[in-house]
Amino acid sequence: MTNEIVENQELISQSIRELSERLIRPNSRQWDEDQHFPADLFRQLGDQGLMGMLVPELYGGAGLGYRDYVTAIVELSRVDGAVGLSMAAHNSLCTNHILLFGNETQKQTYLPRLATGEWLGAWGLTEPNTGSDAANMRTTAVQDGDHWILNGAKNFITHGKSSDVAVVIARTGSPNTQHNATAFVVERGTPGFSGGRKEDKLGMRASETAEMLFEDCRIPDSQRLGDVGDGFVQSLKVLDGGRISIAALSLGIAIGAYEAALTYAKEREQFGQPIANFQGISFKLADMATDIEAAKLLTYQAADLKDSGKPVTKESAMAKLFASETAVRVANEAVQIFGGYGYTKDFPVEKFYRDAKLCTIGEGTSEIQKIVISRQILK
Repeated sequence: MTNEIVENQELISQSIRELSERLIRPNSRQWDEDQHFPADLFRQLGDQGLMGMLVPELYGGAGLGYRDYVTAIVELSRVDGAVGLSMAAHNSLCTNHILLFGNETQKQTYLPRLATGEWLGAWGLTEPNTGSDAANMRTTAVQDGDHWILNGAKNFITHGKSSDVAVVIARTGSPNTQHNATAFVVERGTPGFSGGRKEDKLGMRASETAEMLFEDCRIPDSQRLGDVGDGFVQSLKVLDGGRISIAALSLGIAIGAYEAALTYAKEREQFGQPIANFQGISFKLADMATDIEAAKLLTYQAADLKDSGKPVTKESAMAKLFASETAVRVANEAVQIFGGYGYTKDFPVEKFYRDAKLCTIGEGTSEIQKIVISRQILK
């Protein structure tokens, strides 16, 4: 890495750290308690260039790379994982799908609004009965002249109710066949497109997770992204980048939990000395710090490969797998270090503990990551 890259990352890190302390930390607990989605915050993040980090300046974005993007997610997530999650889903899923596979008209129409935070994006692949089994999805798109008619439901969708626009993958062929899905852009307000039930979640409660419902939703063919039948192939490429963002999210949560535990261990005294002096605590901190450093190296390696235009499927899956499991381990140990206080909402680690678990599930479970990795190494 050049000094210029390091300095740029440090500037991004410091800027977002200050923003997070000012806008997010004072509100984080209340947003979590109320399961309040702070839509206005993301417009402010858009003003700072964080809602279109990967979008070229031509389309109103920041024109940055994945290394800078990872740094931004980490800094947001070390304060509040829910904010990091929503920012990541907007950038790497909806916005990135249009950037990668939209035609020029679609890019000109949607990217400037998404990149500035004027519009919030959602991305719909998961369904109530088909999570990892996406080839068997039940949401269908049937062609009718120069239009398509969408019917079905998507669930566990970030910004499923509040998004202004969504990229939706629908089945356009027979179930369990190759090339049987197609991606579409659907704007909020389109007749037949609505938000459904909002999930009441264990963690990440300030990030909206809800259903998207389609009932005879009629959209013109101009809203189709790429060729008919390419939706699932496109989705796999989008998820390669998305897994890097979840690794970054996991890394930020782990760092936040570790920093809180480290500070507490230095301040909390038992038997006349800080508990950090006891081997049982110091060894926990050593393991946490080591796992975080390994997760950081895997995550930034995947980001560098992505920025270089090299294949990243294996490395992004490895980063996502290790970083997400690290977040769970570190948050668990942080609660243990805090003892009884760690189990209360007056201290931050119980929230990190709840937030961390999603990272091992969203955008492909840990088990799916192992399938992806094993297929790559056994080629």
